[in-house]
Amino acid sequence: MTKVKESSTNQASRKFLAECDLTHAVRLMSGRWKLPILYLISKGQNRFGMLKKVIPNITERMLTLSLRELEDDGLITRTVFAEIPPRVEYALTEIAMDLLPICDHIRHWGLKHKQSIIFTD
Repeated sequence: MTKVKESSTNQASRKFLAECDLTHAVRLMSGRWKLPILYLISKGQNRFGMLKKVIPNITERMLTLSLRELEDDGLITRTVFAEIPPRVEYALTEIAMDLLPICDHIRHWGLKHKQSIIFTD
C-alpha cells in the first residue's frame, strides 16, 4: 500500500474531519445498533441477555462489538459482579445521559420524515 502524501487533499480532509466537532459527535453515535442500545440501557435493559432479547435479529457478536465500542467511546460503563454465574451490567455515563435528549430529537425527526424518505439498501 502506498503512503499518502502530506500535501494531498485527502490528508487535508482527514485533518479537517478529525477536528470537526460535528463529525466527532456523529462518529460516536454512528453504527446500526449504538443508538438503540443506548436507548434500551437508559430504559433499564442493562444486561447482555436482556438486550439480546429485545433487539430483533442482532447477533451476539454484533451486540458484543457494539457494547465494547460504546464502552471504549466512554458512553457506557461495564460492571462485572463477582457472582456465580458471573453477572455483567451496563450503565450510561454522564456523556451518554447528555446525548439522550439529542437522540429523542433525532427520533422525532425520523418519525416525522419516515414516510417521505425511503431507503433502497
